[in-house]
Amino acid sequence: MTDKSGNSSKDDKSATRQGLRQNLSQFVILIIVNGFVGAMIGLEQTVLPLIGKNVLGIDSNVIILSFIASFGLVKAFLNLYAGALAERLGRKKVLIVGWLFGIPVPFILLFAPDWNWIIFANVLLGVNQALAWSMTVNMKIDLVGKEKRGLALGFNEFAGYISVAIVGFATGYVASIYGLKPYPFYMGIAFALLGTLLSIVIVRDTRKFMQLEIKNHDQPNNEPDAGNAGSQSKLTFKQVFVQTSWQNRTLLSVSQAGLVNNLIFGVTWGLFTLYFASFQLSVNDIGFLKALHPAVWGLLQLGTGSLSDRIGRKVLIYSGMIVQALGIWIVLYGNSMIAWIGGMSLIGVGTAFVYPTLLAAISDIAHPAWRATSLGVYRFWRDLGFVFGALGVGFLADFLGANAAIHTVAWIALSSGIFVFVVMRETISKKA
Repeated sequence: MTDKSGNSSKDDKSATRQGLRQNLSQFVILIIVNGFVGAMIGLEQTVLPLIGKNVLGIDSNVIILSFIASFGLVKAFLNLYAGALAERLGRKKVLIVGWLFGIPVPFILLFAPDWNWIIFANVLLGVNQALAWSMTVNMKIDLVGKEKRGLALGFNEFAGYISVAIVGFATGYVASIYGLKPYPFYMGIAFALLGTLLSIVIVRDTRKFMQLEIKNHDQPNNEPDAGNAGSQSKLTFKQVFVQTSWQNRTLLSVSQAGLVNNLIFGVTWGLFTLYFASFQLSVNDIGFLKALHPAVWGLLQLGTGSLSDRIGRKVLIYSGMIVQALGIWIVLYGNSMIAWIGGMSLIGVGTAFVYPTLLAAISDIAHPAWRATSLGVYRFWRDLGFVFGALGVGFLADFLGANAAIHTVAWIALSSGIFVFVVMRETISKKA
Protein backbone atom coordinates (compact mmCIF):
# COMPACT_ATOMS: atom_id res chain seq x y z
CA MET A 1 0.00 0.00 0.00
CA THR A 2 1.00 3.63 -0.52
CA ASP A 3 -0.30 6.90 0.89
CA LYS A 4 -1.56 9.78 -1.25
CA SER A 5 1.94 11.09 -1.81
CA GLY A 6 3.02 7.74 -3.20
CA ASN A 7 5.31 6.87 -0.26
CA SER A 8 5.83 3.19 0.46
CA SER A 9 3.97 1.67 3.36
CA LYS A 10 5.44 -0.52 6.08
CA ASP A 11 4.53 -3.63 4.06
CA ASP A 12 6.47 -2.35 1.07
CA LYS A 13 9.50 -1.59 3.25
CA SER A 14 9.47 -5.13 4.59
CA ALA A 15 9.54 -6.38 1.01
CA THR A 16 12.88 -4.66 0.49
CA ARG A 17 14.66 -6.14 3.49
CA GLN A 18 18.07 -7.52 2.72
CA GLY A 19 18.80 -11.11 3.61
CA LEU A 20 19.11 -14.51 1.97
CA ARG A 21 15.97 -15.99 3.53
CA GLN A 22 13.83 -12.94 2.73
CA ASN A 23 14.89 -12.96 -0.95
CA LEU A 24 15.44 -16.66 -1.55
CA SER A 25 13.29 -17.01 -4.66
CA GLN A 26 15.06 -14.23 -6.57
CA PHE A 27 18.42 -15.47 -5.29
CA VAL A 28 17.73 -18.95 -6.71
CA ILE A 29 16.57 -17.50 -10.03
CA LEU A 30 19.80 -15.51 -10.30
CA ILE A 31 21.80 -18.69 -9.58
CA ILE A 32 20.03 -20.40 -12.48
CA VAL A 33 20.61 -17.42 -14.77
CA ASN A 34 24.31 -17.39 -13.95
CA GLY A 35 24.40 -21.10 -14.66
CA PHE A 36 23.40 -20.30 -18.22
CA VAL A 37 25.97 -17.48 -18.34
CA GLY A 38 28.70 -19.96 -17.36
CA ALA A 39 27.42 -22.50 -19.87
CA MET A 40 28.25 -20.07 -22.67
CA ILE A 41 31.94 -20.30 -21.70
CA GLY A 42 31.75 -24.07 -21.24
CA LEU A 43 30.60 -24.28 -24.84
CA GLU A 44 34.13 -23.33 -25.94
CA GLN A 45 36.27 -24.97 -23.25
CA THR A 46 37.14 -28.20 -25.02
CA VAL A 47 36.21 -27.99 -28.68
CA LEU A 48 37.27 -24.53 -29.85
CA PRO A 49 41.07 -24.89 -29.51
CA LEU A 50 40.80 -28.29 -31.23
CA ILE A 51 38.78 -26.79 -34.08
CA GLY A 52 41.55 -24.24 -34.58
CA LYS A 53 44.27 -26.89 -34.64
CA ASN A 54 42.58 -29.90 -36.26
CA VAL A 55 39.87 -28.38 -38.49
CA LEU A 56 41.37 -25.06 -39.55
CA GLY A 57 44.99 -26.25 -39.43
CA ILE A 58 46.38 -23.41 -37.29
CA ASP A 59 49.82 -24.21 -35.82
CA SER A 60 50.54 -21.05 -33.81
CA ASN A 61 49.56 -21.11 -30.15
CA VAL A 62 49.15 -17.32 -30.19
CA ILE A 63 46.67 -17.40 -33.08
CA ILE A 64 44.65 -20.23 -31.57
CA LEU A 65 44.55 -18.55 -28.17
CA SER A 66 43.63 -15.20 -29.74
CA PHE A 67 39.95 -16.06 -29.29
CA ILE A 68 40.51 -15.96 -25.52
CA ALA A 69 42.38 -12.65 -25.83
CA SER A 70 39.53 -11.02 -27.79
CA PHE A 71 37.05 -12.31 -25.22
CA GLY A 72 39.12 -11.11 -22.27
CA LEU A 73 39.95 -7.69 -23.71
CA VAL A 74 36.34 -6.79 -24.49
CA LYS A 75 35.12 -8.21 -21.19
CA ALA A 76 37.76 -6.31 -19.24
CA PHE A 77 36.94 -2.90 -20.71
CA LEU A 78 33.19 -3.39 -20.50
CA ASN A 79 33.53 -4.39 -16.85
CA LEU A 80 34.79 -0.87 -16.20
CA TYR A 81 31.46 0.59 -17.25
CA ALA A 82 29.02 -2.21 -16.44
CA GLY A 83 28.83 -1.26 -12.77
CA ALA A 84 28.44 2.45 -13.42
CA LEU A 85 25.84 1.69 -16.09
CA ALA A 86 23.92 -0.52 -13.67
CA GLU A 87 23.94 2.21 -11.04
CA ARG A 88 22.27 4.56 -13.54
CA LEU A 89 19.94 2.26 -15.47
CA GLY A 90 19.31 -0.59 -13.05
CA ARG A 91 20.73 -4.10 -12.88
CA LYS A 92 18.02 -5.90 -14.84
CA LYS A 93 18.29 -3.77 -17.99
CA VAL A 94 22.04 -4.31 -18.18
CA LEU A 95 21.55 -8.06 -17.61
CA ILE A 96 19.12 -8.29 -20.54
CA VAL A 97 21.42 -6.32 -22.85
CA GLY A 98 24.20 -8.76 -21.97
CA TRP A 99 22.06 -11.68 -23.03
CA LEU A 100 21.07 -10.03 -26.30
CA PHE A 101 24.76 -9.94 -27.22
CA GLY A 102 25.09 -13.60 -26.27
CA ILE A 103 22.36 -14.97 -28.54
CA PRO A 104 24.38 -14.77 -31.82
CA VAL A 105 27.47 -16.46 -30.34
CA PRO A 106 26.57 -20.18 -30.81
CA PHE A 107 25.26 -19.48 -34.33
CA ILE A 108 28.54 -17.82 -35.35
CA LEU A 109 30.60 -20.64 -33.82
CA LEU A 110 28.44 -23.15 -35.66
CA PHE A 111 28.80 -21.61 -39.12
CA ALA A 112 32.17 -19.79 -38.86
CA PRO A 113 34.13 -20.28 -42.12
CA ASP A 114 37.46 -19.13 -40.66
CA TRP A 115 39.17 -18.13 -37.40
CA ASN A 116 38.32 -14.44 -37.76
CA TRP A 117 34.67 -15.29 -37.22
CA ILE A 118 35.60 -17.23 -34.09
CA ILE A 119 37.39 -14.14 -32.77
CA PHE A 120 34.35 -11.98 -33.56
CA ALA A 121 32.06 -14.43 -31.75
CA ASN A 122 34.26 -14.08 -28.69
CA VAL A 123 34.03 -10.31 -28.83
CA LEU A 124 30.26 -10.76 -28.47
CA LEU A 125 30.80 -13.38 -25.76
CA GLY A 126 32.98 -10.89 -23.89
CA VAL A 127 30.11 -8.38 -23.93
CA ASN A 128 27.70 -11.06 -22.77
CA GLN A 129 29.91 -12.17 -19.88
CA ALA A 130 30.88 -8.66 -18.78
CA LEU A 131 27.29 -7.46 -18.53
CA ALA A 132 25.38 -10.60 -17.56
CA TRP A 133 27.84 -12.12 -15.07
CA SER A 134 28.58 -8.74 -13.50
CA MET A 135 24.89 -8.15 -12.91
CA THR A 136 24.29 -11.52 -11.27
CA VAL A 137 27.16 -10.70 -8.89
CA ASN A 138 25.84 -7.24 -8.04
CA MET A 139 22.24 -8.36 -7.72
CA LYS A 140 23.08 -11.12 -5.25
CA ILE A 141 25.15 -8.70 -3.16
CA ASP A 142 22.22 -6.28 -3.21
CA LEU A 143 19.81 -8.97 -2.02
CA VAL A 144 21.74 -10.56 0.86
CA GLY A 145 23.47 -7.59 2.53
CA LYS A 146 26.91 -7.40 4.10
CA GLU A 147 26.69 -10.35 6.50
CA LYS A 148 26.39 -13.02 3.79
CA ARG A 149 28.48 -11.60 0.93
CA GLY A 150 30.93 -14.49 0.83
CA LEU A 151 28.11 -17.03 0.87
CA ALA A 152 26.22 -15.22 -1.89
CA LEU A 153 29.27 -14.94 -4.11
CA GLY A 154 30.19 -18.55 -3.45
CA PHE A 155 26.77 -19.63 -4.75
CA ASN A 156 27.03 -17.27 -7.72
CA GLU A 157 30.45 -18.52 -8.81
CA PHE A 158 29.44 -22.12 -8.04
CA ALA A 159 26.58 -21.89 -10.51
CA GLY A 160 28.69 -20.28 -13.20
CA TYR A 161 31.69 -22.57 -13.03
CA ILE A 162 29.86 -25.82 -12.44
CA SER A 163 28.10 -24.99 -15.70
CA VAL A 164 31.48 -24.34 -17.34
CA ALA A 165 32.62 -27.78 -16.17
CA ILE A 166 29.47 -29.71 -17.11
CA VAL A 167 29.11 -28.13 -20.53
CA GLY A 168 32.86 -28.37 -21.22
CA PHE A 169 32.75 -32.10 -20.50
CA ALA A 170 29.46 -32.59 -22.35
CA THR A 171 30.71 -30.88 -25.52
CA GLY A 172 33.89 -32.97 -25.40
CA TYR A 173 31.83 -36.14 -25.05
CA VAL A 174 29.48 -35.18 -27.89
CA ALA A 175 32.44 -34.18 -30.07
CA SER A 176 34.16 -37.53 -29.44
CA ILE A 177 31.09 -39.32 -30.87
CA TYR A 178 29.75 -36.94 -33.53
CA GLY A 179 32.70 -34.66 -34.33
CA LEU A 180 33.71 -31.14 -33.33
CA LYS A 181 30.86 -29.64 -35.37
CA PRO A 182 27.87 -29.10 -35.40
CA TYR A 183 26.27 -30.91 -32.45
CA PRO A 184 28.21 -29.37 -29.53
CA PHE A 185 26.99 -25.89 -30.50
CA TYR A 186 23.31 -26.79 -30.59
CA MET A 187 23.38 -26.73 -26.78
CA GLY A 188 24.63 -23.14 -26.85
CA ILE A 189 21.57 -21.96 -28.74
CA ALA A 190 19.33 -23.35 -25.99
CA PHE A 191 21.47 -21.78 -23.23
CA ALA A 192 21.36 -18.31 -24.80
CA LEU A 193 17.61 -18.36 -25.39
CA LEU A 194 16.76 -19.69 -21.92
CA GLY A 195 19.04 -17.22 -20.17
CA THR A 196 17.50 -14.33 -22.07
CA LEU A 197 13.92 -15.39 -21.37
CA LEU A 198 14.52 -15.89 -17.65
CA SER A 199 16.17 -12.48 -17.38
CA ILE A 200 13.30 -10.72 -19.15
CA VAL A 201 10.35 -12.52 -17.59
CA ILE A 202 11.30 -13.59 -14.05
CA VAL A 203 14.29 -11.61 -12.77
CA ARG A 204 13.42 -8.44 -10.82
CA ASP A 205 15.67 -5.43 -10.52
CA THR A 206 17.49 -5.03 -7.19
CA ARG A 207 18.23 -1.30 -7.23
CA LYS A 208 15.87 -0.68 -4.29
CA PHE A 209 17.95 -3.03 -2.13
CA MET A 210 21.11 -1.12 -3.04
CA GLN A 211 19.36 2.18 -2.17
CA LEU A 212 18.24 0.73 1.17
CA GLU A 213 21.82 -0.29 1.99
CA ILE A 214 23.10 3.18 1.11
CA LYS A 215 20.54 4.72 3.47
CA ASN A 216 21.51 2.44 6.35
CA HIS A 217 25.20 2.30 5.58
CA ASP A 218 27.66 2.23 8.47
CA GLN A 219 31.43 1.78 8.38
CA PRO A 220 31.76 -1.40 6.25
CA ASN A 221 34.83 -2.96 7.83
CA ASN A 222 37.52 -2.61 10.43
CA GLU A 223 40.47 -2.29 8.09
CA PRO A 224 42.37 0.96 8.69
CA ASP A 225 43.72 1.10 5.16
CA ALA A 226 40.27 0.61 3.68
CA GLY A 227 38.28 2.81 6.06
CA ASN A 228 38.55 6.07 4.17
CA ALA A 229 37.54 4.38 0.92
CA GLY A 230 34.48 2.74 2.42
CA SER A 231 33.23 5.85 4.19
CA GLN A 232 33.10 8.06 1.08
CA SER A 233 29.75 7.78 -0.68
CA LYS A 234 30.53 10.37 -3.38
CA LEU A 235 33.41 9.34 -5.62
CA THR A 236 33.90 9.95 -9.32
CA PHE A 237 34.66 7.09 -11.68
CA LYS A 238 38.31 8.22 -11.81
CA GLN A 239 38.55 8.23 -8.02
CA VAL A 240 37.06 4.74 -7.79
CA PHE A 241 39.46 3.52 -10.47
CA VAL A 242 42.48 4.92 -8.59
CA GLN A 243 41.27 3.55 -5.24
CA THR A 244 40.69 0.06 -6.61
CA SER A 245 43.77 -0.11 -8.84
CA TRP A 246 46.51 1.45 -6.74
CA GLN A 247 45.80 3.90 -3.94
CA ASN A 248 44.24 1.40 -1.56
CA ARG A 249 46.91 -1.28 -1.18
CA THR A 250 44.43 -3.95 -0.12
CA LEU A 251 42.36 -3.33 -3.25
CA LEU A 252 45.61 -3.39 -5.24
CA SER A 253 46.42 -6.80 -3.75
CA VAL A 254 42.95 -8.07 -4.65
CA SER A 255 43.12 -6.70 -8.21
CA GLN A 256 46.52 -8.24 -9.00
CA ALA A 257 45.43 -11.59 -7.56
CA GLY A 258 42.33 -11.49 -9.75
CA LEU A 259 44.46 -10.75 -12.82
CA VAL A 260 46.80 -13.67 -12.10
CA ASN A 261 43.87 -15.96 -11.31
CA ASN A 262 42.31 -15.35 -14.72
CA LEU A 263 45.70 -15.59 -16.41
CA ILE A 264 45.77 -19.14 -15.02
CA PHE A 265 42.19 -19.74 -16.15
CA GLY A 266 43.05 -18.53 -19.66
CA VAL A 267 46.00 -20.93 -19.78
CA THR A 268 43.92 -23.91 -18.58
CA TRP A 269 41.19 -22.94 -21.07
CA GLY A 270 43.43 -22.78 -24.14
CA LEU A 271 47.04 -23.93 -23.75
CA PHE A 272 46.23 -26.91 -21.52
CA THR A 273 43.89 -28.24 -24.23
CA LEU A 274 46.76 -28.22 -26.73
CA TYR A 275 49.19 -29.53 -24.09
CA PHE A 276 47.01 -32.55 -23.32
CA ALA A 277 46.38 -33.12 -27.03
CA SER A 278 50.16 -33.38 -27.56
CA PHE A 279 50.03 -36.61 -25.52
CA GLN A 280 47.51 -38.05 -28.03
CA LEU A 281 44.65 -38.02 -25.54
CA SER A 282 41.14 -38.41 -26.92
CA VAL A 283 38.75 -35.46 -27.06
CA ASN A 284 36.69 -37.13 -24.34
CA ASP A 285 39.71 -37.46 -22.01
CA ILE A 286 40.74 -33.86 -22.67
CA GLY A 287 37.18 -32.73 -21.94
CA PHE A 288 37.25 -34.67 -18.65
CA LEU A 289 40.57 -33.14 -17.54
CA LYS A 290 39.48 -29.66 -18.56
CA ALA A 291 36.22 -30.06 -16.61
CA LEU A 292 38.02 -30.93 -13.37
CA HIS A 293 39.30 -27.40 -12.79
CA PRO A 294 35.94 -25.56 -12.95
CA ALA A 295 34.08 -28.52 -11.38
CA VAL A 296 36.20 -28.63 -8.22
CA TRP A 297 36.35 -24.83 -8.21
CA GLY A 298 32.59 -24.50 -8.55
CA LEU A 299 31.67 -27.11 -5.93
CA LEU A 300 34.10 -25.94 -3.27
CA GLN A 301 32.97 -22.33 -3.63
CA LEU A 302 29.78 -23.31 -1.84
CA GLY A 303 31.97 -23.69 1.24
CA THR A 304 34.84 -21.28 0.69
CA GLY A 305 32.62 -18.24 0.13
CA SER A 306 30.89 -18.81 3.47
CA LEU A 307 34.19 -19.77 5.12
CA SER A 308 35.68 -16.39 4.19
CA ASP A 309 32.81 -14.72 6.07
CA ARG A 310 34.01 -16.50 9.22
CA ILE A 311 37.81 -16.72 9.07
CA GLY A 312 38.60 -13.71 6.87
CA ARG A 313 39.48 -13.07 3.25
CA LYS A 314 43.27 -12.74 3.26
CA VAL A 315 44.25 -16.26 4.31
CA LEU A 316 42.10 -17.85 1.61
CA ILE A 317 43.43 -15.53 -1.09
CA TYR A 318 47.16 -16.01 -0.56
CA SER A 319 46.87 -19.74 0.17
CA GLY A 320 44.67 -20.20 -2.90
CA MET A 321 47.23 -18.62 -5.20
CA ILE A 322 49.99 -20.84 -3.79
CA VAL A 323 47.84 -23.99 -4.16
CA GLN A 324 47.18 -23.10 -7.81
CA ALA A 325 50.93 -22.85 -8.42
CA LEU A 326 51.44 -26.32 -6.93
CA GLY A 327 48.65 -27.73 -9.11
CA ILE A 328 50.21 -26.29 -12.26
CA TRP A 329 53.58 -27.86 -11.43
CA ILE A 330 51.91 -31.25 -10.86
CA VAL A 331 50.24 -31.03 -14.29
CA LEU A 332 53.55 -30.08 -15.86
CA TYR A 333 55.75 -32.74 -14.28
CA GLY A 334 53.25 -35.56 -13.72
CA ASN A 335 53.09 -36.94 -17.28
CA SER A 336 50.34 -39.42 -16.38
CA MET A 337 46.56 -39.38 -16.23
CA ILE A 338 46.55 -39.76 -12.45
CA ALA A 339 48.93 -36.83 -12.00
CA TRP A 340 46.96 -34.67 -14.43
CA ILE A 341 43.73 -35.44 -12.55
CA GLY A 342 45.42 -34.49 -9.28
CA GLY A 343 46.97 -31.33 -10.70
CA MET A 344 43.81 -30.05 -12.37
CA SER A 345 41.83 -30.78 -9.20
CA LEU A 346 44.38 -28.90 -7.09
CA ILE A 347 44.17 -25.88 -9.40
CA GLY A 348 40.42 -26.02 -8.85
CA VAL A 349 40.88 -26.11 -5.06
CA GLY A 350 43.13 -23.05 -5.16
CA THR A 351 40.76 -21.15 -7.42
CA ALA A 352 37.84 -21.95 -5.11
CA PHE A 353 39.74 -20.38 -2.21
CA VAL A 354 40.38 -17.24 -4.22
CA TYR A 355 37.51 -16.48 -6.56
CA PRO A 356 34.49 -15.61 -4.40
CA THR A 357 36.77 -14.27 -1.68
CA LEU A 358 38.25 -11.60 -3.96
CA LEU A 359 34.79 -10.32 -4.86
CA ALA A 360 33.74 -10.35 -1.21
CA ALA A 361 36.85 -8.39 -0.20
CA ILE A 362 36.02 -5.66 -2.71
CA SER A 363 32.47 -5.55 -1.36
CA ASP A 364 33.76 -5.23 2.21
CA ILE A 365 35.70 -2.08 1.37
CA ALA A 366 33.58 -0.27 -1.22
CA HIS A 367 30.69 1.99 -0.22
CA PRO A 368 27.40 0.59 -1.61
CA ALA A 369 26.93 3.76 -3.67
CA TRP A 370 30.01 2.94 -5.78
CA ARG A 371 30.48 -0.75 -5.02
CA ALA A 372 29.30 -1.87 -8.47
CA THR A 373 31.79 0.52 -10.08
CA SER A 374 34.62 -0.75 -7.87
CA LEU A 375 33.70 -4.34 -8.69
CA GLY A 376 33.79 -3.34 -12.35
CA VAL A 377 37.30 -1.92 -11.99
CA TYR A 378 38.42 -5.10 -10.23
CA ARG A 379 36.87 -7.22 -12.96
CA PHE A 380 38.66 -5.04 -15.56
CA TRP A 381 42.04 -5.96 -14.09
CA ARG A 382 40.96 -9.54 -13.44
CA ASP A 383 39.83 -10.16 -17.02
CA LEU A 384 42.95 -8.61 -18.49
CA GLY A 385 44.46 -11.82 -17.15
CA PHE A 386 42.77 -13.63 -20.06
CA VAL A 387 44.68 -11.39 -22.47
CA PHE A 388 48.03 -11.93 -20.77
CA GLY A 389 47.32 -15.65 -20.49
CA ALA A 390 46.39 -15.99 -24.15
CA LEU A 391 48.88 -13.67 -25.83
CA GLY A 392 51.78 -13.49 -23.37
CA VAL A 393 51.82 -17.16 -22.46
CA GLY A 394 50.97 -18.06 -26.06
CA PHE A 395 54.09 -16.23 -27.28
CA LEU A 396 56.18 -18.00 -24.65
CA ALA A 397 54.78 -21.35 -25.79
CA ASP A 398 55.59 -20.57 -29.44
CA PHE A 399 59.18 -19.47 -28.75
CA LEU A 400 60.18 -21.51 -25.70
CA GLY A 401 57.74 -24.41 -25.77
CA ALA A 402 54.61 -25.22 -23.79
CA ASN A 403 56.55 -26.62 -20.82
CA ALA A 404 58.49 -23.39 -20.25
CA ALA A 405 55.34 -21.30 -20.65
CA ILE A 406 53.38 -23.37 -18.12
CA HIS A 407 56.33 -23.33 -15.70
CA THR A 408 56.37 -19.51 -15.90
CA VAL A 409 52.67 -19.36 -15.06
CA ALA A 410 53.26 -21.41 -11.91
CA TRP A 411 55.94 -18.96 -10.74
CA ILE A 412 53.63 -16.02 -11.42
CA ALA A 413 50.90 -17.64 -9.29
CA LEU A 414 53.32 -18.25 -6.43
CA SER A 415 54.58 -14.66 -6.58
CA SER A 416 51.01 -13.34 -6.51
CA GLY A 417 50.26 -15.28 -3.33
CA ILE A 418 53.39 -13.93 -1.65
CA PHE A 419 52.41 -10.37 -2.66
CA VAL A 420 48.97 -10.78 -1.04
CA PHE A 421 50.54 -12.19 2.12
CA VAL A 422 52.89 -9.20 2.44
CA VAL A 423 50.73 -6.28 1.29
CA MET A 424 47.03 -7.05 1.87
CA ARG A 425 45.22 -6.25 5.12
CA GLU A 426 42.22 -8.21 6.32
CA THR A 427 38.90 -6.62 5.30
CA ILE A 428 36.58 -8.09 7.94
CA SER A 429 36.71 -8.85 11.66
CA LYS A 430 37.25 -12.56 12.14
CA LYS A 431 34.46 -14.35 13.91
CA ALA A 432 34.80 -17.10 16.39
